[in-house]
Amino acid sequence: MEMNIRDCWDSLSPETRQWLIENPGCVVLPRTITETIHQETGIAPDSDRHAQASLSPEDLDFIRAQAEGTPPRPGHRFFDAIQPGEG
Repeated sequence: MEMNIRDCWDSLSPETRQWLIENPGCVVLPRTITETIHQETGIAPDSDRHAQASLSPEDLDFIRAQAEGTPPRPGHRFFDAIQPGEG
């Protein structure tokens, strides 16, 4: 199953979130972290033969944003040409 860190962030323990924040460049999660995420969320992430899970570019962006304390950039944004009350 493909994992989405943003969607399961609130289900992760503070310790797991802290590990991810302290390792924002980790593209492949170690098997212990992969198993911890599985235990905390119930999601069994796709993993390789070593039980390691790869993070998507979106996951990496989200984790880096958390590490920097900035809100992550959404994938798609819609802007109105006219603000409410104008026009």
